[in-house]
Amino acid sequence: MKKKIIILGIILSALTLGSCVKDLEVTPKDPDQILAGNLGDKPEYMKQVLGKIYASFIISGQGPNGGDDIASSDGNFFTTMRALWNLQELPTDEAICAWGDVGIADLNTQTWSPSNPFLTALFQRLSLSITYANDFIQLTSDNTDADVQRYNAEARFLRSLAYYWAIDLFGQFPFTTDEDGVGKFFPEIKSRQFIFNYIESELIEIIPLLGEPGYSYPQADKGAAWMLLARLYLNAEVYTGTARWSDCKDYCDLVIGSGYSLATDYRQNFSADNDGYHNPEMIFAWEQDGVNTQGYVGTTFIIESSSDAVYIRAEDYHGLTENTNWNGNRARIQFLDLMIDTLATYGGPIDPTDLEFSACTDNRVFLKRKKALNIPSASSSGDYGVGVYKFTARNTDGSQPVNYNPAFVCTDYPVFRLADAYMMRAEALHNLGDDEAAVLDINKIRERAYGDTSGNITADDITDDFLMRERGREFYYEGLRRTDLIRFGQFTSGSYIWQWKGGVYEGTATSSHLDLYPIPADEVSANPNYNGQNNPGY
Repeated sequence: MKKKIIILGIILSALTLGSCVKDLEVTPKDPDQILAGNLGDKPEYMKQVLGKIYASFIISGQGPNGGDDIASSDGNFFTTMRALWNLQELPTDEAICAWGDVGIADLNTQTWSPSNPFLTALFQRLSLSITYANDFIQLTSDNTDADVQRYNAEARFLRSLAYYWAIDLFGQFPFTTDEDGVGKFFPEIKSRQFIFNYIESELIEIIPLLGEPGYSYPQADKGAAWMLLARLYLNAEVYTGTARWSDCKDYCDLVIGSGYSLATDYRQNFSADNDGYHNPEMIFAWEQDGVNTQGYVGTTFIIESSSDAVYIRAEDYHGLTENTNWNGNRARIQFLDLMIDTLATYGGPIDPTDLEFSACTDNRVFLKRKKALNIPSASSSGDYGVGVYKFTARNTDGSQPVNYNPAFVCTDYPVFRLADAYMMRAEALHNLGDDEAAVLDINKIRERAYGDTSGNITADDITDDFLMRERGREFYYEGLRRTDLIRFGQFTSGSYIWQWKGGVYEGTATSSHLDLYPIPADEVSANPNYNGQNNPGY
């Protein structure tokens, strides 16, 4: 059975500002609620509050009957990783959602506005996680206990991760640290460059304080910090205008040389036994458990939203049997073309009787033909398109996990895995002019995918377009696609188009200002430090 970070109902000082408290000697009415003021009363409180910060990224909150950290019509709908997945996948070739909820159609077609609710939700969620982390960091900064110093470093890592996603999505962002304290004030708005530099310096400073790679999964360790730095440098030219390929390579080197190894079976990364106790490839993930972290969030959301009653039945492909078959997300036909070389596989057009594309020898293909491969309208039923069943609630061997729940998965949500260190290093080497070294990393990934050397490439095959496509094949549905396409200059513009991009069936070029999401309109109007100005183009 998986170990769990204890997650209880916790109230931090940041959440108690709405009431006027004259008596500063405040104690919780409920012993399961921990106020910042009594954080040091018992050593176990430290880890419980740290657990709250981790949990803020994957579930809606703690406690039954309205325990959501942020009030909304559907707490699950607007959790961090669910909103992030939608913003990273739906505007790309990898996914399109059939649901009519406000904001989804805008993401499907790259026609969003500052009022899109997923932007507001993620903006507020990331801000909340940063606030939780700030409070914990401030309260533990003077503690000399070795464990508490490590917890403090982990909270700083989580704050850096939140800021990383913030600058990736929004560019500029309200900036606060533990030095600001908790109170009612308007945060200053800092630039992408400023926050990039801050993340970089924070991570370099905390690395010596973090545990060694794999020390206590799923807590952040040196491997997680190295991976976040590598990903920061991978996208440095987009974020700052200055490429940092050598730095990206150096941190990938550290990860690759630290004892991780690729899972023998690609599917294990997306199965219930994908955790760091069983899977040598997993570096950092949000832990999910059918008993302890229930909710229609994370990998449960990915599985359920990708299933339907006819073509991708969850009970047949994913192993869930309750509240299944939401019939929402699926891939567009251009992504199928990316995944499968039809000429090499079929000698021509795809065989319409090969429903699961079993003729393809790339073992990363977990796709299925639905009613039709083309999607006739941007609001068409989920019966159209390419079904995706990459994630599963079962173990790699098909068995049920110990904590199996028919409605909620035990499959952790991968954030960093070793394959990405190899692929990031290959891209860095390519940009440094060393394709002979890059091909070794790529072929290591492809040999796992094909089971032998039949899918190997040569250094002459490596181009920017190949790298973009190979990252799609390896990391689809993992919430990376938008960022990757932007880095390769193919998210907007007309160099790569897909069905319903720009709201047109054939797809069309879109404006480059869409490479950044707008600051939510409510945030711009609420914080005078924006001076009423949104990101360019909005």
